Amino acid sequence: MDVSTAIEGRRSIRSYRGDAVPDDALAKILYAAQMAPSAGNLQGREFIVVRDPQTKRMISDAALKQRFIEEAPVCIVTCTNLPRTKRKYGKRADLYVVQDAAASVMSMMLQAFALGLGTCWVGAFDENAVARALGLPAEVRPVAIMPLGVPDEAPEAPPRLGKQIEHHERW
Repeated sequence: MDVSTAIEGRRSIRSYRGDAVPDDALAKILYAAQMAPSAGNLQGREFIVVRDPQTKRMISDAALKQRFIEEAPVCIVTCTNLPRTKRKYGKRADLYVVQDAAASVMSMMLQAFALGLGTCWVGAFDENAVARALGLPAEVRPVAIMPLGVPDEAPEAPPRLGKQIEHHERW
């Protein structure tokens, strides 16, 4: 699948069949995350794969009780690892690790779609509750929850603004 097809075809999936995610597909998705760009190639991000139903339930509760999270066979929580990037970039690392994590999530979503799997980027959650559910150290911050599985829906593309913004000297 070419990248344009993946970009245009990927959708937020909130309904999953019960099929297991094959280990080789999960490995390809995590490899795509690792290959995403990062500030100074320091890779200030971590990926936590969650399959345990009880842990997925706690994450779902922390994410405003969005139950599709726990219904997906796999959930990948992307976290920042600030110390890894802060050594080189100091205060700027606060932004860089979030950018690193975001690039990784998009890479995973496109790879998952290319493999016939569905995902949804979940950003509405209580960071502290997710950190407690996963037993994260204080310096590791969850920034995205991504349920993963075989889609049980095929949503249409939502409308896009399509507005191109050109450079202007002043807004």
